[in-house]
Amino acid sequence: MSVGAGAGVTGGATAEALRALHRDRAAGDPLVLPGPWDAVSARAFEAAGFPALATPSAGIAAALGYEDGSTPTAEMFAAVARIVRAVSVPVTADLEGGYGLPAAELAERVRESGAVGVNLEDTGPDGGLKDPAAHAEWLAEVRAAAGPGLFVNARVDVYIRRAPEPVHAAIERARRYAEAGADCVYPIAAPPADLPVLRAALGDLPLNTLARPGGPPFADLGRLGATRITFADGLLRQARDDLSARATKLRDGGAL
Repeated sequence: MSVGAGAGVTGGATAEALRALHRDRAAGDPLVLPGPWDAVSARAFEAAGFPALATPSAGIAAALGYEDGSTPTAEMFAAVARIVRAVSVPVTADLEGGYGLPAAELAERVRESGAVGVNLEDTGPDGGLKDPAAHAEWLAEVRAAAGPGLFVNARVDVYIRRAPEPVHAAIERARRYAEAGADCVYPIAAPPADLPVLRAALGDLPLNTLARPGGPPFADLGRLGATRITFADGLLRQARDDLSARATKLRDGGAL
């Protein structure tokens, strides 16, 4: 993995800079976007050389003391804004299903936060999958409201919602969302074995995949078809476990 590929986006925290990082990725060199949950973690990832960051809604929720999916809208945008202010690289924000905001308001609030990208899922408020045509129409409204100044990653939830024939459902939804203006599609939790089928069906459309503990190396995921790799709240959970272990050591009288 070459985390510095495409680096040098100094002062260029723009949607176009983020798009450029997704273009022409060589097989075996996917774009790796760690997920900061606060300013400290964001600065650590930037200092390590990552050229862009992707906030996880579940990670921010945990950091703020909420269950996943229950962070108040204002607090989520405030957390994203703090992360954006802390770094100079482009930041894309996981905004779940858009919090019920009209497309124009969502686009404006993202702009105010400073994020140059969004991750928007197709799970509805009831926990089921949204109608793909209706969701594509909403994504098109977001694209129209934001213009080219926003990188849109359309999350496809057929695997986590256990849709029948998920690979085919993922392809059908991904194509709709790309036609609506999505820059990248994210069939979250798609198994590595399905990545070549998704890649073949989606052509050059950037494809986001989820890294999992014990999963294939990033280079292998890239060779299977992934353009971009994200972590959901996985990095926060690892940091939490490390902190818990240190806390136990301190409690038992161990040195720092």
